[in-house]
Amino acid sequence: MNRFLVAANALLLSGAVLAQDTAVSPPQVTQAQQEALRDATSGSVRNIQNVMRDAYRNPEHTLAFFGVTPEQTVIEVWPGGGWYTEILAPLLHDDGKLIAAHFDPESDVAFFRRSRSEFEAKLADAPELYGKVELATLNYDPELPITEPGTADRVLTFRNVHNWLSAGEDQAGQMFGKFYAALKPGGMLGVVEHRARAGTSMEQMIKTGYVTETKVRELAEAAGFELVSVSPVNQNVQDSTDHPEGVWTLPPTLRLGDKDRARYLAIGESDRMTLLFIKPE
Repeated sequence: MNRFLVAANALLLSGAVLAQDTAVSPPQVTQAQQEALRDATSGSVRNIQNVMRDAYRNPEHTLAFFGVTPEQTVIEVWPGGGWYTEILAPLLHDDGKLIAAHFDPESDVAFFRRSRSEFEAKLADAPELYGKVELATLNYDPELPITEPGTADRVLTFRNVHNWLSAGEDQAGQMFGKFYAALKPGGMLGVVEHRARAGTSMEQMIKTGYVTETKVRELAEAAGFELVSVSPVNQNVQDSTDHPEGVWTLPPTLRLGDKDRARYLAIGESDRMTLLFIKPE
């Protein structure tokens, strides 16, 4: 059993670490809900290249930690090519709702427009699976909400915070404000992000893609969230975070190409924090 599965199993056996500054207990999924998560992550509809990343991203146990269940309304933030969409769409298909808050289709950034278009094509190619997914736009416009305020049970963001910081701390703060507005009272925000060493400067965070847990907490708490718990499920103790091209040195990007490729493949994907916040009742 690899170190990632060990961490995940330890999490399930011992429970997440409860934040010291809140009395809210981490959500618990039932056995039936856990089985639904397992079915969704093991579904044949998933791209095999995506499945190969499970050893590093631990989707079943990550979603269980976030308390995601089949009847919820879940917002997936900036889903990119749909790595998590392939899991969330079937999980929520019958009794819940998945809102994919993707890039702005009218963005000035060509990559954003292309990514949104490719994601829309992915959904259109499998209407039996993705036909109920609701597409929304998430950009830096403070006047444009993700969805009707106070309607979501969960907002989930995977490896996005560094992008918002690159656009400016104010813009990053606006994103967390939008998440807060979209959630019901008692709704929760799940964050997975590349983890920088404590004390890393903002300049280095932007340059490397690694963000400190302190900075993520600052952004979330400034928006009104309270930290519920933290999980080791996506940690990677092999990752020093000190790489020539930052987080993009590691797989799946491997920005250095063949240079030291075996070394970086052996490290695996980045060390990541996994944090759960709540919008207070």
